Amino acid sequence: MPAIMDKPSFDPGFTEKYRGDLLRVLNPNGQFNVRRRGATWRDVHPYLFMINTSWPVFVAMIFGAYVIANLVFAFVYLGIGVEHLHGAETSTASDRFMSAFFFSAQTFTTLGYGRISPDGLLANLVAASQALLGLMAFAIVTGLVFGRFSRPAARLAFSKQMIVAPYQAGTSLQFRVANRRSNNLMEIEAQMLLMTVEPSDHGPVRKYKSLALERTSVQFLPLTWTVVHPIDEASPLWGQTAEHLAGQQAEFLILIKAFDDTFFQTVHVRHSYRHEEVVWGARFVPAFEADAEGQMVLDLKRLSEIAPAQNPATS
Repeated sequence: MPAIMDKPSFDPGFTEKYRGDLLRVLNPNGQFNVRRRGATWRDVHPYLFMINTSWPVFVAMIFGAYVIANLVFAFVYLGIGVEHLHGAETSTASDRFMSAFFFSAQTFTTLGYGRISPDGLLANLVAASQALLGLMAFAIVTGLVFGRFSRPAARLAFSKQMIVAPYQAGTSLQFRVANRRSNNLMEIEAQMLLMTVEPSDHGPVRKYKSLALERTSVQFLPLTWTVVHPIDEASPLWGQTAEHLAGQQAEFLILIKAFDDTFFQTVHVRHSYRHEEVVWGARFVPAFEADAEGQMVLDLKRLSEIAPAQNPATS
């Protein structure tokens, strides 16, 4: 893979063509900074959307769909006539609507308290259709909830910034990562790419270079892992300064792969750092320590804590 990445034509999928000054290629949350246009309703997959959306949006959509469905059937029952719902006869229009609405909710959930019951062929047909729709809807919602809970997804914490720190006789580019959850991640592997915008005969183009790591993998991740790229003569960062990286709109693309032994599946996590998120001449402060009982304690709030390096790096 490194041999392929060193070729001038290497493109990891972001294209070499430069279309303008983007904020970043890869957002910090791992999502690609791409907005699609021209899609039709056929391209929208409801299951993928419901699985990938946030929990607040998911709960709001389920609750909203439940209320709207009961409102629709409540108006249907009112259209048929509330006199066809035994026990729903009241003196005011608002009370009749509320009776129809709550009868719809009881039918939709196949609960049925028995105080209100349909009378007549049309009312019974509507109630039977709604009960069937309710069974199918709750089966779909149950599948969606199970899919969201059972989907493996790593929750890795990345340091807020990269640092250029002293390393052996020279310097290195570093970032730190830790597992936010208590599940065990094994065989963790890391890759780092450098994306720069460089001039060419046809205008600015994007270039991608692989950054060799001191250690490309660790077996376990119970604490923190400081991923280190030594800045030596073979490094694309050799002789670079903060001003050089800013002029090249440098962005560091990170890919972490690990095996989740809870779900027995491989998970992938993406992250990126822009040139302005690189701190020069710093070092990471330890984020874990042993307590009085001799047990290691990891403080995730200190993952991004840095201090000035003893020998500040200038290149």
